[in-house]
Amino acid sequence: MNWTLEVVPVPVTDMDRAKEFYAEKCGFAIDLDDEVAPGMRIIQATPPGSRCSIALLSGMPPMPGTKEMAPGTLHGLQLCVTDIEAAREALVGAGVGVSPVMHVGATGWEEGKGETWNSFLTFEDPDGNGWVVQEAPSDLTDR
Repeated sequence: MNWTLEVVPVPVTDMDRAKEFYAEKCGFAIDLDDEVAPGMRIIQATPPGSRCSIALLSGMPPMPGTKEMAPGTLHGLQLCVTDIEAAREALVGAGVGVSPVMHVGATGWEEGKGETWNSFLTFEDPDGNGWVVQEAPSDLTDR
């Protein structure tokens, strides 16, 4: 049996602002924007080329056995790209605050590209949820 990661909830304060950020600035496809019950809205967005989506939720109680996350508390989700510099340029061009490209060197984090699998950048959404982007040597379908 496969266990596939397909949807990750991202806690936000303003659904429309988050939708605009992820769609317009990050290029995610909006798969769903629906009021599933009175006062409960879901926006599902998928990064280009990904089989995993994010879910922006409003008014929905946490599932039994889980805890509600406060907006801005999600950190470390990682996206992979095959050209870290092009990804950085696209985000900067869209007005996203992005870190420099960094790699792990002999003394810790150092600015600039590293070897294969060792180039990263970070950015945050308007609520402060933090993302990591890593350069991969090829698209997932080719690995």
